[in-house]
Amino acid sequence: MWCDPTVPQPPLDFRSDTVTKPDERMRAAMAGAKVGDDVLDHDPTMRELEDRVADLIGTESALWVPSGSMGNLVALFLHLNRGDRFLAPLGAHVLDNELGTAAWLAGGLPHPMDWDAGPGWMSARAIHEVAGREPGYDGLRTTLLCIENTHNAAGGAVLSLDIHVQLIAAARECRLLVHLDGARLWNAAVALGVAPSELTVGADTVQVCLSKGLGAPVGSLIGGSAEFVTEARRVRKMLGGGVRQGGVLAAAGLVALDRIDALAEDHVNAAVLAEGLAELGWSVRSPETNIVLAAVPDVRSTIKGLARLGILATPMAGQVRFVTHRNAGTADVKEALHRISSAS
Repeated sequence: MWCDPTVPQPPLDFRSDTVTKPDERMRAAMAGAKVGDDVLDHDPTMRELEDRVADLIGTESALWVPSGSMGNLVALFLHLNRGDRFLAPLGAHVLDNELGTAAWLAGGLPHPMDWDAGPGWMSARAIHEVAGREPGYDGLRTTLLCIENTHNAAGGAVLSLDIHVQLIAAARECRLLVHLDGARLWNAAVALGVAPSELTVGADTVQVCLSKGLGAPVGSLIGGSAEFVTEARRVRKMLGGGVRQGGVLAAAGLVALDRIDALAEDHVNAAVLAEGLAELGWSVRSPETNIVLAAVPDVRSTIKGLARLGILATPMAGQVRFVTHRNAGTADVKEALHRISSAS
């Protein structure tokens, strides 16, 4: 299937939207940020970022954390008692990509839910079947529902407003708290043409990421009530996430938030890539956002073959994953398709 190129090719990096690098505007903002000791005095630029994100996602308050994984862990740590069961869709990041911290540190028992309502989503009926009845004294107590929007392992699938409302309603009827892993919530909002806050209604806590398509070098935020954030700040410190002059990092986040609308370009480029791969005989599903999943007979050998062409991709859910982003745009997509076509 593959032939080695005769001339070394510059790499085209579609492994993730986390490989984006801060541009000159972002670096300048970081260099000129007003800073303070965030642990002692609450860094002023960090406070500005947290207030802005809370407003965008419709929560009373928000807290910066170094990573989305830490943000999810802080929320689960505060939502779960040891031995509590929590529900999450099959392949969710909190289940498969956070080193088991939901169980190891937060003390919860994960329960993967099948995608019976479409790629990435369980149905309200399924939630009722698992959590709708009071358990006996020796039964599992289910206390939390985790949802992920967009769903990474489902190819950046978008949780629609209708399904979101149904899941929140089912959770409330079953007396469950709700945590929304919105690492790519910005992509979902752009794809649906709605404000991010419309996609968080009813969730008790929300995690959003700045270091993916928005291009910040580091940082996520968790939002919720003021009381939740007060406790979350303590847990962040316990986990080693308290920073000092955090405004240098927060300044990058403020610039990143100005670029939410630009995610539409990544979505267009992902669609072009998927269409081009399909024309070359690849089995791909049309993406909703910036993630393209391709079903191939041998994922490992295909990724190695792509690497020989200077095209970097990753395995995901038994398929090859390509992610478009601000540093892998239209020209890179066209070049990738050209290299694959020439090597076939």
